[in-house]
Amino acid sequence: MLKIRLQRVGRKNDPAFRVVVTDSKRGPKSGDNVELLGSYNPHMDKVQINSDRVKHWMSVGAQVSDTVHNLLVSEKIIEGKKVNVLPKKNPIVKEATEEEKKAEETPKAEAEAEAPKEEAPTEDVKSEEEVKAEVPVEEPKQEDVKEEPETPKEEEKKEEPKEEEAKEKPEAPKEEEETKEKEEKKAE
Repeated sequence: MLKIRLQRVGRKNDPAFRVVVTDSKRGPKSGDNVELLGSYNPHMDKVQINSDRVKHWMSVGAQVSDTVHNLLVSEKIIEGKKVNVLPKKNPIVKEATEEEKKAEETPKAEAEAEAPKEEAPTEDVKSEEEVKAEVPVEEPKQEDVKEEPETPKEEEKKEEPKEEEAKEKPEAPKEEEETKEKEEKKAE
């Protein structure tokens, strides 16, 4: 397939381009062009294009690159709108108005309200059957799993009550004193 596109020429940091007709499968710098149609210098904003030959190649079926299309439109060789050459970004999404948000939320809320009502009975039936079937199977697994970690946990549990008991013992005399004071006040 033939393509009309730009071929970069010029020095480093001083680009200039040729407008060429070439096979689309060839590399841009191969130099194996079918025909040279013109040139474009972006620094001087100078465009020279042979419009008759461009129209001829387009009529034969050559495709035009986006940048060359925009050049041809700006030179009024062809008619049409310019094409956005930059990469596509996410489209700008307009924020929905409050009415639209409410309208979207109400069907969702209704659907959620209806769904649990229908599913609830089936879950209860399944859970009872599953419990009966799983109880004997799970017991040995739980014992195997518990044996290994229980030893460290038991030590931790044993240490924690000691700390709690130590905290409770000072509090116990305070509580006893408070209760004695209350009893004395009642007796008076």
